[in-house]
Amino acid sequence: MHHRFLLAGTAAAALLAAGCQTTKPTTAAKQPVVETLGTTAVPASEFAYVYRKNNSSAPEYGTKASVTEYLDLYTNFKLKVLEAEQRGLDTTQAFKRELDGYKQQLAQPYLTEKSVTDKLVREAYDRMSKEINASHILIRVQPDADPKDTLAAYQKVTALRQRVTGGEDFGKVARETSEDPSARENGGKLGYFTAMQMVYPFESVAYSTPAGQVSQPVRTRFGYHIIKVNDVRPAQGEIKVAHLMIRATPGMPKADSVTVKKKVDELYSRLTQRKENWEKLVAQFSEDAGSAANGGELPPFGTGRMIPSFEEAAFKLQKPGDLSAPVQTPYGWHIIRLIEKQPIPTFEAMEPTLKSKVSKDSRSELNRTAFLKRVRTENNFSENQVAKDYVLSRADTALVNGRFKYTAPATPAKGKKATGDAQTLFTIQGKPYPVSDFLTYVQSNQKPRAGSDARFTMQQLYDQYVDQSLTEFEKANLETKYEDYRMLVKEYRDGILLFQLMDEKVWSKAIEDTVGLQKFFAANQAKYQWEPRVQATVISAATPALRTQVQQLVANPAASLPTTQGIPASVSFRPRTVTLNPASTASLEALAGQLVTDTTLQVTISGQVKNAAAATLARQRASQIQSYFVQQGIRASRVPVNVTIGGAQSRAAGSADAIYFRGYTRNPAAIEQRFNAQNPLAVQVQQRSFQKGDNKVIDEFLSSAPGTYTTQKDGRYYTVIVEKQLPAGPKSLAEARGQATSDYQNYLEKEWIAQLREKYPVSINQPEVEKLVTK
Repeated sequence: MHHRFLLAGTAAAALLAAGCQTTKPTTAAKQPVVETLGTTAVPASEFAYVYRKNNSSAPEYGTKASVTEYLDLYTNFKLKVLEAEQRGLDTTQAFKRELDGYKQQLAQPYLTEKSVTDKLVREAYDRMSKEINASHILIRVQPDADPKDTLAAYQKVTALRQRVTGGEDFGKVARETSEDPSARENGGKLGYFTAMQMVYPFESVAYSTPAGQVSQPVRTRFGYHIIKVNDVRPAQGEIKVAHLMIRATPGMPKADSVTVKKKVDELYSRLTQRKENWEKLVAQFSEDAGSAANGGELPPFGTGRMIPSFEEAAFKLQKPGDLSAPVQTPYGWHIIRLIEKQPIPTFEAMEPTLKSKVSKDSRSELNRTAFLKRVRTENNFSENQVAKDYVLSRADTALVNGRFKYTAPATPAKGKKATGDAQTLFTIQGKPYPVSDFLTYVQSNQKPRAGSDARFTMQQLYDQYVDQSLTEFEKANLETKYEDYRMLVKEYRDGILLFQLMDEKVWSKAIEDTVGLQKFFAANQAKYQWEPRVQATVISAATPALRTQVQQLVANPAASLPTTQGIPASVSFRPRTVTLNPASTASLEALAGQLVTDTTLQVTISGQVKNAAAATLARQRASQIQSYFVQQGIRASRVPVNVTIGGAQSRAAGSADAIYFRGYTRNPAAIEQRFNAQNPLAVQVQQRSFQKGDNKVIDEFLSSAPGTYTTQKDGRYYTVIVEKQLPAGPKSLAEARGQATSDYQNYLEKEWIAQLREKYPVSINQPEVEKLVTK
């Protein structure tokens, strides 16, 4: 039977069902219990919820066996959580911080309006079927600007609209008046764009304005815009291209500019006339370091993502492999090669990405507005206008300058009517929010706003405070309002406690308790047995010729491959001594470890010196290193010494007081690296013991005498070198450590659960259990 047994501690925000606002609210009525653990009752509704959630799709859901088995698992889980609570693990600051972090994440889907999100996602996808070419004029005004400044900006942009609708050239007016700095160069032209590329209010007006028309003023966080829609066309989707780029800057000397143009024209000619290889020319000549090594390939892009000249040339290409004539951008000259065109994906494919973008886009303000409107109504928000007028009257120049100071007064005596700072500013579900709390908020959240109207500034802070209070009130009551949220938070809470205690009692203990593991392994040795095996080498090759080359290398002890993998080029000594520099000691230790691991590795210890006198010291040093390796259990024949007088390196070597190393190996990994340089699947070499089922090729030779065998299977060519037969017998703890550790963890957990069941006797309420049996 399969169980998806909850246990939180992973990023499970995705488990939150869409449309959580429609979840049936929980009730406060006392619930019957499904079981009692010691003196702790487990509500029947809690178990029923978790059982349904984790088993409802299983074929055996609702059977007595399914319910009984899951109750047993759930009981074990609850016993561990109960023990964690008894030990106070739920009172630590670390636990509280971790749980609060999860609660913040889990709350987010409940602090939005799903219907609004769905509408915005569909709208964005529908708009993606079109691309708008537009120009704009911007008059800047801050989002929180005073009404007088907002009005002045609106009147200014309205006058500009009258000019362009009256016949003046839009580009000319944009260059003269727009407060978008780029307008001086481009006349306000934005090129083509599609949905999700502009701020939402701008996008909405652009999509609703007919081609050739100028919109009414629209306000965004940047200010007021008027938009002229120049063209509307069907969406082009995304495109994937590669490019060959020769750098050129707009201000470079004319002679250099001419040279660059000649170079790119010559490359274009070699590609189109002489049909030279694209990848080769890109690797040799492209000056875009980020893409040259990959054939010039760029990530896919759509409309509005690239420099307009580059984008226009790229989208004109029709068939994969087509090349553009050289195209100039501010970065230089480009030859563009089409790889593929990709249509707009289906709505189902794009929906998750669009939802994520909508949550971060300026569209999210619509969602937040709808959410705040709903919670105002649901939580009976009530404003005290007298108190509000009072706080607005407290606004002064100190607030505008960011220096507003406030000290809350003493709490009024019982029975005395609250006035001034003590009066209620507003209530949420009957909970009062006094003026004093708001004025304290003002002091903490003010900022200088030179020239602003003080009363308007106080009004903005009041609106922020109301929105924040509504959100925090809703967040604080999610557990009582939505069962899904309450149960999910409980899963996370219990999961954090469970993880901490399981790590202490089971997971880490099984790894750290080496004595206990050895005793368990010895007591259960019969479970850890080898079947009959062979010690063998298996060579798999794409061709018979490759197989022969690798076989000759593997079978000949004298044949080795040069290797530098993990081998230091040299180690250095202190001048005129046989004392190693400290860093060299670490290098020798690492190399000794590699020699122990790779038994086919041989390292020549060499030195080239200027004269016979230096040779004596060099041989002493080399011999000292050889002796070190021998002390580590490595045969001297695997670390031969070779010191010579004279040679190309002698001057440098002598002055550096260094000894050099050269490595040679028949390690399977090195052999594979050598033969797989062009084709990663050309050769595979395995050297180890095999038992039945480990390798389908070796299975044919498990009972064969030592020797070399060849075969062919599934289009591959194999050589099997059987070295010796290995009889069945017990595994060592080192050979079975992974499985033994896992089994020991299971053993520790069962022992612990037995102890918990004794400490907290389990009493099952069978009638409540039977209610879940429906089959």
